[in-house]
Amino acid sequence: QAQLVESGGGLVQAGGSLRLSCAASGRTFSSYAMGWFRQAPGKEREFVAVISASGDNTDYAESVKGRFTISRDNAKNTLYLQMNSLKPEDTAVYYCAADPLLRRVFRMACAYWGQGTQVAVSS
Repeated sequence: QAQLVESGGGLVQAGGSLRLSCAASGRTFSSYAMGWFRQAPGKEREFVAVISASGDNTDYAESVKGRFTISRDNAKNTLYLQMNSLKPEDTAVYYCAADPLLRRVFRMACAYWGQGTQVAVSS
């Protein structure tokens, strides 16, 4: 059974950094586009970043551009999100997801989702 498991969340001060990982198992996701999403308390889930299957193409939400970097290691079946210059408004549960179609990742209509990892940024 295919599974995505996020890790690396935690509590950090504003201006700090965290690196999230999303380990895939049960199948190879090297042909899948993958993305990161987040949901803050009382808010809807929102798109954060997306990466194509090959890793050649990426895109980001305006709120994280220049601070977050999405990457993947297909040999390790793992997705990453490097988060720098964190702000209190980045506090949320972060989810990774995967889908064969890039456009479905943008639409948050992914076939596979992880359970999420909590990121808390203190001011």
